[in-house]
Amino acid sequence: MTDPVDAGSTADRDRFDLAVVGLGYVGLPLAVRAVDAGLRTVGVDTSDSVVDGLIRGRSHIGDVDDSAVSGMLGAGFTATTGTAVLSAASVIVLCVPTGLTGSGQPDLSAVHAAVRSTGERIRPGTLVCLESTSHPGTTEDVVRPILERCSGLRVGEDLHLAYSPERIDPGNPQFGVANTPKVVAGCTPLCTKHATAFYEQLADPIVAARGTREAETAKLLENSYRYVNIALVNELAMFCAGAGIDVWDVLSCAASKPFGFTPFQPGPGVGGHCIPVDPRYLEVSARQVGVPLRTLETAREVNERMPVHVADQAAALLRSRGREPAGSRVLLLGVTYKPGVADMRESPAFAVARSLLAAGAHVRYHDPLIDEFHVDGHPLSRVDEPFDTENDLLVLLQEHSCYDRERLASGDRLVLDTRGPGSTRLPEHGPGEQGRPDA
Repeated sequence: MTDPVDAGSTADRDRFDLAVVGLGYVGLPLAVRAVDAGLRTVGVDTSDSVVDGLIRGRSHIGDVDDSAVSGMLGAGFTATTGTAVLSAASVIVLCVPTGLTGSGQPDLSAVHAAVRSTGERIRPGTLVCLESTSHPGTTEDVVRPILERCSGLRVGEDLHLAYSPERIDPGNPQFGVANTPKVVAGCTPLCTKHATAFYEQLADPIVAARGTREAETAKLLENSYRYVNIALVNELAMFCAGAGIDVWDVLSCAASKPFGFTPFQPGPGVGGHCIPVDPRYLEVSARQVGVPLRTLETAREVNERMPVHVADQAAALLRSRGREPAGSRVLLLGVTYKPGVADMRESPAFAVARSLLAAGAHVRYHDPLIDEFHVDGHPLSRVDEPFDTENDLLVLLQEHSCYDRERLASGDRLVLDTRGPGSTRLPEHGPGEQGRPDA
């Protein structure tokens, strides 16, 4: 692949105000905002397909359309898989993914690689900002030593280092980079000053944290708050199902209180990159300092149990019609983790499908945003028209706008609606939605 940026001259590269490392759900919207703010911006990503697509004006992110990418290119933006451009950027923002290992431990491999590449290329006076979600102490104890060792420069003296947690909410038309408050913290007061001056060009307002550990923990708290409250209503839904109580009426009544109560909704599980992952970072950190967060541990157990509960409810519905799950035709409606977002990361649909397949059901899916859906290497058949297909049970997992509840409930269809009180022919109200997770 030709690298159009690295093929350019040093003088051309020196004109970049910002280099965004990682052009995914966080990095690409940030780059769009930076270009809109008049900053000459370059993007760096390890994926050839992502870079090639952007160079050709194609977006791989739902919240950034092709016209926005074309506009960026017209304003001087370019993308590359090379890291030579980092030596020419005044600001470098790291937006690489952080997830979990197979054993459920924090995975900072992408952060380590990005920081090493940055340290090898960085020049004195540069501001480096980490936006990737991670455990408290990552900026000071992980990023800083690598950066200083690879560059030979000192943070706070020769270069500036800060942490500013991303707050991207895919599919949210109301809040984006520009109008979502931006938490910022530097390793030194001077680092904070430089980071604040940079982000003031992109977002309003800026919220200065006392230090990087406070900023890192604030990000984890935001999503852990949601995780715990989702677990609470998920467990409530299971209780109500067993007790014959209408959980949706309970939630509606409780939500009428104008103070002291924040409404959350139950669901088939939690999905997205943040909600199922971030609390685990906080949970692991708490154990390391000898103060285990039992609430988070319990919430994880509850939320991980919900997809099995959905499968159990599906089995109960089928048996109410005299059918066993084995051999039954089950159609899953909406397998992404969030309405209107083509993102499968940590979607509870995987676990629901896995449980139904284990019970012997013939499972297919419909989702206008997803062309392929594999569960443990097993490809599920995609249905183009869900209402004209013969099925024993429809399971609404995700509330995409294409699903009309009135049409779902019409005729003699057997439906498990996990998104609200629309479940039909179900003795007890089943589970519902996951809440509204961010990236």
